[in-house]
Amino acid sequence: MQRYKIKIEYDGTPFVGWQFQKNGPSIQEVLQKAIFNFSKEKVVITGAGRTDSGVHALAQVAH
Repeated sequence: MQRYKIKIEYDGTPFVGWQFQKNGPSIQEVLQKAIFNFSKEKVVITGAGRTDSGVHALAQVAH
């Protein structure tokens, strides 16, 4: 299995944080759906750290 490092920037205002949660959209959920829509492959994104609700990122790393 290949692993790719991604560095992402986002405005976290509309999100419940990094990790998938049932009470609203998360960064992890949105990224996984976007990758699936592009590649038709189901992936699980692992972030180098987590953010709370409404927190922004300038260079968050994930794989």
